[in-house]
Amino acid sequence: MNLFDNDTIANLLPYDGGVTYYGKILKLEEANDYFNKLMNNIAWKNDEAIIFGKHIITGRKVAWYGDTNFSYTYSNTTKEANIWIPELLSLKQLIEERTGAKFNSCLLNLYHNGNEGVSWHSDGEEALKKHGVIASLSLGAERKFSFKHKKTQDTTSIILENGSLLTMQGTTQTHWLHSIPKSKKVTHPRISLTFRTIVYTST
Repeated sequence: MNLFDNDTIANLLPYDGGVTYYGKILKLEEANDYFNKLMNNIAWKNDEAIIFGKHIITGRKVAWYGDTNFSYTYSNTTKEANIWIPELLSLKQLIEERTGAKFNSCLLNLYHNGNEGVSWHSDGEEALKKHGVIASLSLGAERKFSFKHKKTQDTTSIILENGSLLTMQGTTQTHWLHSIPKSKKVTHPRISLTFRTIVYTST
């Protein structure tokens, strides 16, 4: 059952930012077809991070695609973008039409099951367009997506459905953290596609 009946929620956050949930934008067959193709065609690699000087390799896998082979640095590691594949370009066009935003890159995450998640963080890297839109498309297992205000510690959460779209925009990254909590109840994989805008700087 779709809790929100495919109606867009104006803003999931109570203040200091903007998060829009579009519900399912893909039919079940379409979502499953994209899921299978991305599982097989994406250049997946285990994510890496340097935390307190320690090199961490996660069970979660990631991939980075974009208009060109520009670099993107987060968690003190740098990744170089792969060139778009047809499935990603098709989804990019669909999301741009739905949101009215334009994107030049996509960071993909593969969570094999509920034992893998992402801790509290914000997407505030300097390379990202300031206050730009980040669009997150979910494929596969449903997962909870949580927000926590950096000062007040207020929290809010939503369940991201298979084939659903959520966007974060405005000052969301400035004031809010977000996470994918781990859950023993989740036994199937999920792919998230987060479409972003990298700001080019000439040297």
